[in-house]
Amino acid sequence: MKRAVLGFCFGWLMLFATAQEKQDTGWKTLYRGSATRINDLVHTRLEVRFDYDRSYVYGKVELTLRPHFYPTDSLLLDAKQMEIASVALVTGSSRRPLAYDYDGWRLRIRLPKAYRRWEQYIVRVEYVAKPAEAKVGDYNRGLFFINPKGTDPNKPTQIWTDCEAEKVSLWCPTIDKPNQKTTEEMLMTVPEKYVTLSNGRLAGQVHHGDGTRTDDWKMELPHAPYLFFMGVGDFAIVKDSYKGKEVSYYVEPAFAPTARRVFGETPAMIAFFERVTGIPFPWVKYSQIVVRDLTSTAMENTTATSHAYEAQQDARDLVDGNRWEDNIAHELFHQWCGDYVTCESWSNLTLNESFARWSEYLWEGWRHGSDAALEKNYAQLQAYLGNPANKGKALVRFSYADADDLFDDISYNKGAAILTMLQHCLGDSAFFAGLNLYLRTNAFKPAEVHQLRLAMEEVSGQDLNWFFNQWYFGAGHPKVRIDYNYDSVAGKVSVFIAQEQGHPFIVPLVIDVYETAGKKRYPVWLRQEKDTFSFACTERPALVNVDAEKVIVWEKSDHKTLAGFAYQYDHAGNYVDRREAIAACLPHPEDPLALTVIKKGLTDRYAGIREFALLGLVRAGDTVKKAMESIVATLARQDSNALVRRFALRLLPDYGSKYKPVIVAELDDSSYSAAGEALYALGRLDSVSALAAAKARVGQPTRGKLAEEIVGALAQFGSEEDADLILDRFARLSFKPRISRKFAAYLGRLHDTEKVEKGVDMLVAFRRTLPEFFAPVINDNLRAVLKAKEADGATGLADYIKKRL
Repeated sequence: MKRAVLGFCFGWLMLFATAQEKQDTGWKTLYRGSATRINDLVHTRLEVRFDYDRSYVYGKVELTLRPHFYPTDSLLLDAKQMEIASVALVTGSSRRPLAYDYDGWRLRIRLPKAYRRWEQYIVRVEYVAKPAEAKVGDYNRGLFFINPKGTDPNKPTQIWTDCEAEKVSLWCPTIDKPNQKTTEEMLMTVPEKYVTLSNGRLAGQVHHGDGTRTDDWKMELPHAPYLFFMGVGDFAIVKDSYKGKEVSYYVEPAFAPTARRVFGETPAMIAFFERVTGIPFPWVKYSQIVVRDLTSTAMENTTATSHAYEAQQDARDLVDGNRWEDNIAHELFHQWCGDYVTCESWSNLTLNESFARWSEYLWEGWRHGSDAALEKNYAQLQAYLGNPANKGKALVRFSYADADDLFDDISYNKGAAILTMLQHCLGDSAFFAGLNLYLRTNAFKPAEVHQLRLAMEEVSGQDLNWFFNQWYFGAGHPKVRIDYNYDSVAGKVSVFIAQEQGHPFIVPLVIDVYETAGKKRYPVWLRQEKDTFSFACTERPALVNVDAEKVIVWEKSDHKTLAGFAYQYDHAGNYVDRREAIAACLPHPEDPLALTVIKKGLTDRYAGIREFALLGLVRAGDTVKKAMESIVATLARQDSNALVRRFALRLLPDYGSKYKPVIVAELDDSSYSAAGEALYALGRLDSVSALAAAKARVGQPTRGKLAEEIVGALAQFGSEEDADLILDRFARLSFKPRISRKFAAYLGRLHDTEKVEKGVDMLVAFRRTLPEFFAPVINDNLRAVLKAKEADGATGLADYIKKRL
């Protein structure tokens, strides 16, 4: 699963999404190991039908089980907030009622005898699941009815499930633990007009003649219950294949023409990940479905990955490139790391999510080159380093308040960067052979981190306890200061590395020394709080490049000279080298050498570096901005990359109204992102023109950044008379966070009581679709409206808002 909610940009996340500490800290002393296996699931057969009017699920589940080892005469099932109708033991065609106790969360069943580990038995439970009424929070319902009565004209009617961490038990009684594995059959009765998707293969369909149909989905290889999936709705199915296996994409019909442009790399990804793992794709098919209001970015349900609505892109979206490509790779890699081999406890979640996030780095490198891969790894690392709360958390955590808390920057970003480090430490051949051994040894079983270590040790012949104890079971990372000295008399250069975090890490890395004769590489190990490394030199080196591969998980203060950074840009040359050089030069606009490096960054071969240099200028002083004016203006008009044009357009208002014609021309850029940025830039120069431009585009097909900025311009510059239009356009936005503040400010100015209440309800409804830690953002918006209404003396509206906070 990707928990980066619905494509939130990194800056927005860092500004608003600081995790909220829980007040109850008792969990810190609670050990959460793997669930004890008393009974093992063997097979799950579920029959369901759906009540769209009440958002109920009527289910009949038959669970085939056997004792794990010790004899047992009882069965404990997770069954959350259900109505239990009956429980029976199934023997052939007969059913024997069983006694049970149910507390609303767990179903305790008394079996007629003590079963031994070689004896299978079948328990049947008939029930009504009411996930929409369950007291679990809007984000955790497991099964979701979207617009079930068809009352929202802006949304299709859908049903879908999202069950990680332990939410399948909100709609299907089971042993809801990741260390269980079961085969599965889902029989779903739905209206004829809808298609269905579940795990495995569609084994048959029965048409009942009453407008309904039952689809029979069979999953013939075992997987964990949280990976169960059901999807129902009006979807177009676009089909590919890979080695004779179905590869399919379920999208809303309007997006069928571009579905293959969004998801069409999937067969190539399967082939690539087969080579990476050495394991053929293990499942019978691979489908991907796009649904509305998904509670995460995507979810790796076995053979049936679900994606958020934002995955769907039209042709103009794709001018910016396929923004969903990394998510597609991430969820696909879970089919090996997560589904084929599953973490045995949520404490070992790194075995799922770190590998999936790391796969994005691998795919970027294979498909788009080393700069793209290093940019991905760098961004992941900065997301982890950017939140100080992360420093005290280990990758493997046996104490936590809620399993959902583990889906964070540690499990994803730090874990991925650690895998990249381990890959460089062992070398590609040993690392990938170790990964293959780990997957083969634990196929269709749960696993813990020690099993990954043992596989890597067996292949490499190395003891890796030092690495795993430090990076997996320990918290934090090195924080280093790097200094240099050249001794011409002794003919050597020395590198001084001081670790300042309080206790030293063991860190293998490489240092490159550049002289006129060329580059020499030296492998070294950090072991002490202060380490010194000296290398023979016949001249003062032009550059000493510490961590030349740029893969170490650390914070560093690197005291190179500007000349050293300039040389690094030209000669070391990977993405991080060039980025570091630009960052070092931006604060020194008075230095001609620094300006030269910044100019090189603005015209770099890689669009990601050009974007970084432009964003650096946004925050830079007037001197450096002025020196780059002609380059920025050219990039805004002519760069081949739409995102580069976008960030150049962001800068143009700083150079004055003379660039208004350029900005106006870019309002019709082929890219939604560039056109949206142009509208925002126009608003900085001429609010009247920006409002007129926004209104002129209301009736046109708009998405993404352009749709957001249209709403932003309407809300910022619109009047009381524009209220209906603004409310309508805000309701239509699929991505609201960036504009919610402007929308709230407009509600604060608006005097129509009914419309203010409607807008407040929209913010509240939007808040319900977000993870809990984003709620303070929307609450701040609501408080801004409240403050404005209190200042106006609108006590009725103020009371209305208070009730919704």
